[in-house]
Amino acid sequence: MDLLRHLRIVVAVADELHFGRAARRLTMAQPPVSQAVRRVEKELGVELFDRSRRQIRLTPGGAVVLDEIRQLLAREDRLRALARRAGEGALGVLRAGVPPAAGAGALAELMDACARAGLEVDLLELTTDEQIRLLLSGGLDAGLLQLPADTAGLRTGPVAEAPLGVVLPRTSPLARLASLSLADLAGNDLVLFPRSHAADWYDDLLAVCRTEGFVPGRIRHAADPEFQLALVTAGRGVAFDAGPVARKEPRVTWRPLTGRPLVRRLAGVWPESAHPAARTFTGVAARALAGGAPDPYDRGRSEGTDRPWAVVFE
Repeated sequence: MDLLRHLRIVVAVADELHFGRAARRLTMAQPPVSQAVRRVEKELGVELFDRSRRQIRLTPGGAVVLDEIRQLLAREDRLRALARRAGEGALGVLRAGVPPAAGAGALAELMDACARAGLEVDLLELTTDEQIRLLLSGGLDAGLLQLPADTAGLRTGPVAEAPLGVVLPRTSPLARLASLSLADLAGNDLVLFPRSHAADWYDDLLAVCRTEGFVPGRIRHAADPEFQLALVTAGRGVAFDAGPVARKEPRVTWRPLTGRPLVRRLAGVWPESAHPAARTFTGVAARALAGGAPDPYDRGRSEGTDRPWAVVFE
């Protein structure tokens, strides 16, 4: 016997105090309704309804049992809602890694988007290599990795992409150009994140620079994006960025690279034995970085926000 289904029939009969009206409410024929009530009475060993009169009514035992039935069905509804939220990834504190170069604006949007989605997230600033180690060892539930990266043993969600341009001093002769090629940067020093942050991306970036005709005179490493900006402001080199960081400092400018030779790619990843919120987090993170992609949890934000990231669902 489907006990919960039969109990819902009992509640309908108790509400209507009429088998026919209860049947219409449940879109059922009357005989199955009567049979269901009889089965529950037999199962519980108590008569729930007094049928001796034209108008049925609850017996004293039925009134007591009905309260318990209502509470049981309410708990079942809560259980189903809880399971649904778990399946959608909206339960529990999720430990998620983000790269140091994500930027304050992107992180603020990410945290707002997580709140709108009902995600409770503990964000940790970690390099790509640190995230991979923690994801594989169980120390992290999800992460945003700088691609390319070795994601063996991890599941990959949407990828957020942003073409990189050049941040250079406003006094540089190159600042007079509307756009630049990598070859135009020949002879300049390069301010770059440490290789330990994302080794594969570091190597790829320098390989593209060499292929396109830019061999840095010197590479100055800076882990903090603000420190990178300070070095460029002081004339210690040029840097690559998607654009927003340059808007903070009037003494530097940003120029796009012709042909989009450098594209920063961030992928949301999670381990095989995933936290229920991991997959949802990676989708929310990709949309937050993309800016223009629709956020199904945001009912008030205007579309068309100017942001360099684009989201790619692979």
